[in-house]
Amino acid sequence: MRILILTYRVPFPQNGGYSIVVCNTIRGLVNLGHEVSLVALNAKKYHHETTDDDKDLLSKIKYRVFDIDTTVSVFDVAVNLFSKTSFNIDKYFDQEFERLLIRELLIKDYDIIQFEGLMVSLYLSAVRKVSKAKLIYRSHNVENQIWQRLSEQKSDPFKKSYLKMHAKRIKNYELQQLNNFDGIAVFTQQDKSTLLEYGTKIPIEILPVGINLDHYSPDFNKTEFPSLFFLGSLDWLPNREGIEWFLDNFSKDLTDGELRVKFYVAGNDIPDRFDDYDVMGKIFIQGEVDDALEFVNSKSIMIVPLLSSGGMRVKIVEGMAMQKCIISTSLGAEGINYEDGVNILIANNYDEFYDAIKLCITDEDYCKNVGINARKLMEEQHNVNHVTKKLVEFYESVV
Repeated sequence: MRILILTYRVPFPQNGGYSIVVCNTIRGLVNLGHEVSLVALNAKKYHHETTDDDKDLLSKIKYRVFDIDTTVSVFDVAVNLFSKTSFNIDKYFDQEFERLLIRELLIKDYDIIQFEGLMVSLYLSAVRKVSKAKLIYRSHNVENQIWQRLSEQKSDPFKKSYLKMHAKRIKNYELQQLNNFDGIAVFTQQDKSTLLEYGTKIPIEILPVGINLDHYSPDFNKTEFPSLFFLGSLDWLPNREGIEWFLDNFSKDLTDGELRVKFYVAGNDIPDRFDDYDVMGKIFIQGEVDDALEFVNSKSIMIVPLLSSGGMRVKIVEGMAMQKCIISTSLGAEGINYEDGVNILIANNYDEFYDAIKLCITDEDYCKNVGINARKLMEEQHNVNHVTKKLVEFYESVV
């Protein structure tokens, strides 16, 4: 098949869940012999580093990048208060990019056009007018749920109301768009159930996150035990909210209490104010790391304190592939067929996190067994080759 992938950000380097999913999908499709093109919006307008693995993938596809300006001024925020739409979606629309996309589709016919996320669905109507391809929407999250759950965590009345407003506007937009596609791919049964409740009539397929397991080779000789770590981009609000909650609640336990274990925080776009959490020799706010998997390998216990989210957390899938012992909220582990206490530990409040951390840092053998079981789960259900074959079968059923 001739397949066009549309993304709202450049997926290189593969330093986040979105980019990892996109690149693994493309790699799987190429390996199956399909002709893949990738058109990406670049909202940050900076040079993207590529690894040898990325370059190899790029050599096998047609790839175009378009720079757009997604900055939002205070004035824009004020004006948007009187709008019916959310600037969190609208800022990704660019007329010149739409014209470029139309020219691309007039030149070349595609069998499948896949929209990676709600932001690129802004171009759905233009694509539909000029292309006979089947249009697939990959729902990385049910977007309005993220904003609704964020609002529920806020005590400030203004912030709660503001986030609820955006949740409502984004939901209205999602409801308008869903049935305009030919098929939808989701990561979890929870997301499929939600979309069906919204009145979605088109086919919905559950396809878990697929990864190339050959890339995940843990070396326990380089692992510090005990040690806790968090890895994630903090420009994504649920990540920032979750790690702030964890640091606010556990800083004293980690530095002066009974949980005497080093805690490392790494990821992109960590705000400067997080430096205040840094405690010499105990809590380390590291920022962006050169090699994410090397960082994961060097630590033993992964913390995923997500309080508002949706979809499937790629970092958990990667952590399990690296045989990490993971402590996560049930929301963070949503969509993974886990068994609590066997291949992951589920903790949904302070007391449960405290008990789980205390257990893990005092029992290295238990941690290793949880990690071994986690890797087995990934091999059984998240091999990218198996997942991509199911995706192609879904394409064929829609065509």
